[in-house]
Amino acid sequence: MNPRERQLEALSFGNPDRIPLIPGYGRRSTLDTWRLQGLPSEVKDYTEYAYRLAGGTLPMEKNHVHFSINERMEPQFEEKVIERRKRSLVVQDWKGNICEISDEFSTEYLRHAIDFVTRRWIKCPVETRADWNDMMRRYDSRAEDRLPEKTEELVETLKDRTGFLEFRFSGPFWQVREWVGFEKLCMLFYDDPLFLDEMISFWCDHVSVLLERAFEIVTPDSVHLSEDMAYKGFSMVSPSMVRKHLLPVWKKWGEIIRRAGVPLYSMDSDGFIGELIPLWIEAGINVCDPIEVAAGNDIVQFRREFGRDMAYFGGVDKRAMAKGGAVLKAEIERIRPVVEDGGFIPSCDHGIPADVSWNDFVETTRLLAEICGWL
Repeated sequence: MNPRERQLEALSFGNPDRIPLIPGYGRRSTLDTWRLQGLPSEVKDYTEYAYRLAGGTLPMEKNHVHFSINERMEPQFEEKVIERRKRSLVVQDWKGNICEISDEFSTEYLRHAIDFVTRRWIKCPVETRADWNDMMRRYDSRAEDRLPEKTEELVETLKDRTGFLEFRFSGPFWQVREWVGFEKLCMLFYDDPLFLDEMISFWCDHVSVLLERAFEIVTPDSVHLSEDMAYKGFSMVSPSMVRKHLLPVWKKWGEIIRRAGVPLYSMDSDGFIGELIPLWIEAGINVCDPIEVAAGNDIVQFRREFGRDMAYFGGVDKRAMAKGGAVLKAEIERIRPVVEDGGFIPSCDHGIPADVSWNDFVETTRLLAEICGWL
C-alpha cells in the first residue's frame, strides 16, 4: 500500500498492510533538546531516523500532499512590537490581537506553531460593531489567490497522488474566538447570541464557498476542522449551546463534504471531548484528535461507548513518553485493544514537549512500530 491508501484504510476501519507510523511532532524547543541528546543536526526527518535506530527497515514514503487554501483575513494586520518590557514584549500579531509574550519569542511564533508559547491577551480585533464591519471586508471568499490556479497539470498530479491529502479549516468556535477573544466569546452565548450567530453564519458561508471552490479542483481524503473547545474536564460551553449554535455549521459543511465524496471528516480539540463526540458524530464527523489523556480522555472507553462511529488519531500520553521505561510500555499496552480493533492511528496526544528525551522518543517509535506492523 502507498501512504494514502494506508491512512485511508486505517481511519476507515479497513485492512491496512500496517498502520501509519506517526509517533508525533516536536516543536523547536523539543528539537533543540533532542539535538543535544543525540539527534544529528543534519537530520530533517527525525521520525524515520528514530525508526531506523529502532531497527526499522521498511521504506517510509512521504505521508502527505500539500494543497494550499487560504482562509485567513486579507489584508492582515501589521506584525509589530508595541512595547519592550523587562522580560516580555507587548506585540500585535497578524490577526490584530495585542498580547504579551516572553521576550525569548517574536511575532513569528504567533503566526506559526513553532513552539509552545504562553501569552497574555490584552486586546482583540473585534470589540465593536464597527470593528466587525471592518473585519468582514477582509474575507473575500471569491478572491483568486485563496486557492491554487486550476490547471490540467495540477488536477492530474493530485488525482494520481500517493500521499494523503487533507484540507484544514478553522471551525466556528475557533474562528470567533480569534476575533473577539475567549472570554467575550463565552459571554456572547448568553449576552448577545444574535451577534454571535451573525459571526458564526459569516464564517460558515466563507468556508462553504472555499470548500465548493476547492472541490472543483480535487477531492481530498479528509477535511479537518480545528476547534479547541474543551477544558480538562468539560466542554468550554454546554452541549446544549453547542447543539444550538455550532452543530448546524458542522452539519452544513458535512453535507458539502459528503456530496463531494470525501471519505473522512475530522475534528481537532484539546481537553476532554467525551461530551462533544456524540454531537460530532451527529454532524457526520468520523475522526477526531488528539485525545489528550491528561484531560481524562480514555480511548478504550470511547471505543466501548461510541463503537466504530468515530475513529481516532493521537491518544498516546505525552507524560508516559517522558517517563519512558515500564510506564511507556504500559501506555502502549493500554491502547493496544483500540489499535487492534482498527480506526486508530496512535500518536502523541499533542505536540511533543521537551521533557520527552530523544532516547524515549526513539523507544516510543520502536513500540509504536511494533504495534503498528513496522517491526
